[in-house]
Amino acid sequence: MKTQAVRFYDAHPGKADLRREVLAGLAAQPRAIPAKFFYDARGSELFDRICELPEYYQTRTETAIQRRALPQLGSFIGADCLLVELGSGASRKVRLLLEELRPSAYLGVDISREFLLASTQTLARDYPWLEVHAACVDFSDGLQVPHCDPLAHKVAFFPGSSIGNFDPDDAVHLMRDVGTLVGDGGHLLIGIDLKKSVALLNAAYNDAAGVTAEFNLNLLQRIRSELESDIDPDAFDHYAFYNPTAGRIEMHLISRLSQEVHIEDHVFSFVPGEGIHTENSYKYTVDGFGELAARAGFRQQAVWCDEDRLFSVQLLQYLPKH
Repeated sequence: MKTQAVRFYDAHPGKADLRREVLAGLAAQPRAIPAKFFYDARGSELFDRICELPEYYQTRTETAIQRRALPQLGSFIGADCLLVELGSGASRKVRLLLEELRPSAYLGVDISREFLLASTQTLARDYPWLEVHAACVDFSDGLQVPHCDPLAHKVAFFPGSSIGNFDPDDAVHLMRDVGTLVGDGGHLLIGIDLKKSVALLNAAYNDAAGVTAEFNLNLLQRIRSELESDIDPDAFDHYAFYNPTAGRIEMHLISRLSQEVHIEDHVFSFVPGEGIHTENSYKYTVDGFGELAARAGFRQQAVWCDEDRLFSVQLLQYLPKH
């Protein structure tokens, strides 16, 4: 069977977007840069390595749950759906769904152009029966994807607890966008990292091999490479911790010394210990996330957890008028 070409839609955020948001973030107090800028080609490669670390329980736990849930998923969703994967990355987890559900078409959505192209081309080669589309977009700023068959039953797949990177109100806004995409009665299959031991959480974001630290610091290397900047990653340290009040992991980059950072003609002064907030990862209970999803018009149709209740995979159905 002949491999189909990937139909590619490119709305990749450009240098102007990076420049605007970095300058605004460094001028703010407290300083912060959106986590979406982690994912240049190098950042995506590093995150792929993070997913294989012994401390990073999320990926292997979610995959095991997904395998166990597959037979039920098929009965809930049925065949010939249009499968839309948000934050598709390497597109490894979606393979289980492709083999079980046999969708009529697949659309991978990601902010990293190179990674998205490579992963969707691999899917098209490995599943020659599948119609493969790819959309390089920043879906945190509105879910604008190519025209999809309006009659197809749509299923959005958002794995990896990535919804936790959004503040709760922003998560609701994104899920409403997903609801508009899948339509009344459509589905969202989503991964949720559950609340658990603080020690286990802190270890997952401070791995012994230092890969998460390299991933965090790579954001500064990207700024140095893509903007006119002298920012030095070696002058900052990775810092990640669980904030129990907010219910989230926070990642920061902490200045090791007094320094001035230049980006074009802008100057930013740092004192030792001053940080740049780079990421949040909210953790939920099963019921707590159900309440959040309900605000966006979704109801929990099925919920699966591992025995240790580290992680949850949830099938949500969009029923905004019910």
